[in-house]
Amino acid sequence: MRDQALIVLSGGQDSTTCLFWALTRGYACHCVTFDYGQTHRIEIASAVDVAKVAQEKFPELMRTHEIIQLGPVLRGTSPLVNRREKLEQYKDHASLPGGLEKTFVPMRNQLFLTIAANRAYVLGCELMVTGVSQEDYGGYPDCRQSFISAFEAACREGSFNNDTGKRLTVATPLMHVSKAESIAMALTYTGCYRALAYSHTAYDGIYPPRGNDHATLLRAKGFEVAGVPDPLVLRAFHEEMMALPETPNYAPALVARYSEML
Repeated sequence: MRDQALIVLSGGQDSTTCLFWALTRGYACHCVTFDYGQTHRIEIASAVDVAKVAQEKFPELMRTHEIIQLGPVLRGTSPLVNRREKLEQYKDHASLPGGLEKTFVPMRNQLFLTIAANRAYVLGCELMVTGVSQEDYGGYPDCRQSFISAFEAACREGSFNNDTGKRLTVATPLMHVSKAESIAMALTYTGCYRALAYSHTAYDGIYPPRGNDHATLLRAKGFEVAGVPDPLVLRAFHEEMMALPETPNYAPALVARYSEML
């Protein structure tokens, strides 16, 4: 039997890359996506589309995709769960502030990982994969290695121990890489670039991306530094929904080359 992995698939850039990281390594993959009443609900549909691309590219490895209905259980001042709060917009990447991001939802990652670990236990997955990154964590304390290590240790004290005979390792392939480095990684995974065309990052939930929220700016800067056009932007451009940005990674030769990969 193949080794199995449980992927926390939000529908965003990082979780998409992590899914294809696992598929490329030969893991039989089960994905979970959480519906928690988030304002940017388009990411749920994006996760479905990403999973479809994975199924097309790896039909023997892409096993299941479950959308877990949590409902609006999470509270906070983040505009991701509180529609009365305004989503912060910034001039550019250099203008991003340090410290705790206003979009931070307390205990969200811990809740998601706990439920994902439940599915990993039931499905017999000894590996759970999440796309958090300490390098570009941008003010999210539950995206750091110290948090993941503590969560993993708690699991080993609880459900995954000698009494149950279950084991769980939490893999974070992007923990110590920048957005640009993660894009370089994604290009080495079969089908990942195409899947990224259906991922969603913008916190305002709008396609194509036009705002300047924290996540959108990080994504755009990552592709610019990597010297690669964002496939999501290329997709919108070919659908005649937006013009191409004027950054060097959208030079005509690059657009022509990478459009063939969509």
